[in-house]
Amino acid sequence: MTEIYRPETIVAAAGVASDATHRAVSPPLYLSATFGWRDPEEKPAYDYSRSGNPTRSELELALAALEGAARGVITSSGMSAVDLPLNLVAPGELVLAPHDCYGGTFRLLSAHARRGDFRVEFIDQTDPIAFAAALAKRPKLVFIETPSNPLLRITDIAAIAAASKAAGAIVVADNTFLSPALQQPLSLGCDIVVHSTTKYINGHSDVVGGAVLAKDKALGDELAWWANCTGVTGAAFDAFLTLRGLRTIFPRVERQQETAGLVANALAADERVARVYYPGLPGHPGHEIARRQQKGFGAMLSVEFADGVDVLGLLRGLNIFTIAESLGGFESLVCTPATMTHAAMTPEAREAAGISNRLVRFSIGLEHSQDLIRDIFAALDSVEAPSSSNVAYLRKQSEAHAC
Repeated sequence: MTEIYRPETIVAAAGVASDATHRAVSPPLYLSATFGWRDPEEKPAYDYSRSGNPTRSELELALAALEGAARGVITSSGMSAVDLPLNLVAPGELVLAPHDCYGGTFRLLSAHARRGDFRVEFIDQTDPIAFAAALAKRPKLVFIETPSNPLLRITDIAAIAAASKAAGAIVVADNTFLSPALQQPLSLGCDIVVHSTTKYINGHSDVVGGAVLAKDKALGDELAWWANCTGVTGAAFDAFLTLRGLRTIFPRVERQQETAGLVANALAADERVARVYYPGLPGHPGHEIARRQQKGFGAMLSVEFADGVDVLGLLRGLNIFTIAESLGGFESLVCTPATMTHAAMTPEAREAAGISNRLVRFSIGLEHSQDLIRDIFAALDSVEAPSSSNVAYLRKQSEAHAC
């Protein structure tokens, strides 16, 4: 009987001392593009690295174990991971996607639809009436992104998955914002989970990659066939680095989300902030659903600043935060979605999704929480006079969390 280990143990032990030749503790890196056959009629386990690579397999197995998947496929990027399940959709069939999804996903789906590869509808998946009307059209695939990027809307995965599968749809969830450390969509009824492993899974902002994980082996085998056919599988060296990053995902995410909660509360208390989008705040519309389906609230938050705040000046005044796209690394990043991550969306689509020019997205890293809070408020003070209530709050927080 195979013993069932907790996720932290799975990550730490993945591939350790599995090298049959030398018992290397760290799994070897196989950079070979091709592998020799012992006999022309006996195909080996690995014959060509596009089709399969031992290093990539270690990462696939580790992520499949974390997500509860029957099979995983490592791809070259997060976008190739999003695109891979779309090979299951035929011309004329319908894909349902969130209206506030990542800008690259919106661009990809829209481009496929314009070319006639399939039809697509972007809807507010938190609106049960709108979603039920869309399901009545019998979609082939329903794409979920929760928490959504960048507004962190929370979709009830179990409810959406059950309704979608009852309508005959394949359910795909983008789990990038939380990672398998905080959420397992397959256990909530989804068929496929996709990740940009560039983000929390790797955690070091030095490797671009993706992952597609299927609950059913037959579906996973079909996805692996398409990945080999189209050549979107990830490189061995990228998989090696990503597995190394994955080993520390639990302590990283735990620290990052703790800091994110402090930052969110500090900003929510300031009169110069119109709204903080963070599921950990009790006033967030999806707070209770997030508590039910997530193991934590994550380390991403977005902030709508008040009209009197010079948003671009604020970003330019930050010292610790780096203005950059991406998220989930050890370093704290900041961006304006309207001009950066979601620039591919039309202005009308951004408006419908609620993505304004005053919205700022923060990816919280591993720096000390009080240094990050001071960095934000120093930049905010430089573009707008500080409020007395905020000064008092920061003084109280600094005293409570001082090293």
